[in-house]
Amino acid sequence: MTVTRRGPLPSTTYDVVIVGAGVVGCAIARALARHPGLRVALVEAQDDIGQGTSKANTAILHTGFDAAPGSLEARLVRDGARLLTAYAAESGIPVEPVGALLVAWDEEQLAALPRLAEKAERNEYWETGLIGPAELYEREPQLGPGALAALHVPGESIVCPWTTTLAYATQAVRHAVDLHLDCRVRTVNRQDGVHVLDTGRGTLRARSLVNAAGLHADALDRLLGHDDFTVTPRRGQLLVFDKFARDLVRHILLPVPTALGKGVLVAPTVYGNVLLGPTAEDVDDKRATGSTADGLTLLRDKGRRILPALLDEEVTAVYAGLRAATEHDDYRISAHPEQAYVTVGGIRSTGLTASLAIASYVTEMLAGIGLELGPTEELEPVRMPNLGETFPRPYQRPELIAADPEYGSLVCHCERVSRGEIRDALAGTVPPSGPDGLRRRTRAGAGRCQGFYCGAAVRELIEGSDA
Repeated sequence: MTVTRRGPLPSTTYDVVIVGAGVVGCAIARALARHPGLRVALVEAQDDIGQGTSKANTAILHTGFDAAPGSLEARLVRDGARLLTAYAAESGIPVEPVGALLVAWDEEQLAALPRLAEKAERNEYWETGLIGPAELYEREPQLGPGALAALHVPGESIVCPWTTTLAYATQAVRHAVDLHLDCRVRTVNRQDGVHVLDTGRGTLRARSLVNAAGLHADALDRLLGHDDFTVTPRRGQLLVFDKFARDLVRHILLPVPTALGKGVLVAPTVYGNVLLGPTAEDVDDKRATGSTADGLTLLRDKGRRILPALLDEEVTAVYAGLRAATEHDDYRISAHPEQAYVTVGGIRSTGLTASLAIASYVTEMLAGIGLELGPTEELEPVRMPNLGETFPRPYQRPELIAADPEYGSLVCHCERVSRGEIRDALAGTVPPSGPDGLRRRTRAGAGRCQGFYCGAAVRELIEGSDA
């Protein structure tokens, strides 16, 4: 197993190089790891996996009920939801099937609900149900006044996006995929049937290339001579409310969607918080992940209508993610046989749900353009550390603490993260490079004090692991 963040790159030629270690790139690497005869590398410009859209989203495991019927996205989200639900149960990734309510606040939205139910059926989801205001307020007593009805989608769930990406990468690396971090691809040339990638750490060579570069997928596509789509970053700002707000909401509360997306929602998280967002702002800068006063004001105005009591709760964090929106209404996954190259572009917020199905689809596509996959073997299962509040955490397990007292020694008191969990993460197959990566692996520093009290202790443990 190899994870590199510095130093020279291997001089040998890989069978496949995947550019982009977000949730989709990691899923593709995991799928290819099932073929032990292949030499595979996963390349990421930043210093950790899951640093883009994969870490800053609404963390919903979608049913695909509202996707465009007949689209590739609809098919892959539907298949991916089934695959990820099973994988999460096997791997210890927390999932809570809380269900969703699409709430109609005016007559126009009310008229749209039956059409959305019909759309769900066209997407092979038959479990939606229309509910009137009495049942709606019985289900959600804190809902703002004036709601007319809702469409109940019981299959919508919340999931941990951080552990999902980490689980994929862990399995891939344990099965001989090389993960090269801090390795930005600058140029790509094709010489004698081999892709030659010039990166910030040297040269990589690959017989086949997969572009899973997310926000930068269009730029990499153009280096290969294609102009099939343009990524316009769509910024989504979100507010994270303290755990004291969790009892205010029982379902994912969705608006009736518009052309810009699913709109502003209120959703619980598996970590016990409540999310409000996202905004949908097309921006020019693919690094524009800052929040704005206008964006936060918009969220508060929307939240005040949806769940008024939420605005009385403490906000523990504000963040913004960028979605890889394109001018097309569907995923842009295409093969270029003459180049032994596959583009995986335009993967929006549903990419988390669809990730395993996208990985299978891309693997089949690579085989179709000449990659000899060779024999297949089952991967050794992984068991991820639980970050979810509805499942036992280490500090709640006396037998675990009895066997190893480090799991009973809390470092981050807001999130109840033990020294044992931090130790395990720092010694993991894909270890973090700093506090942000450790937060996504353990929740240390993600609580109401945002690391004010535990930050120094966390930093000391990180530095001690590097010694």
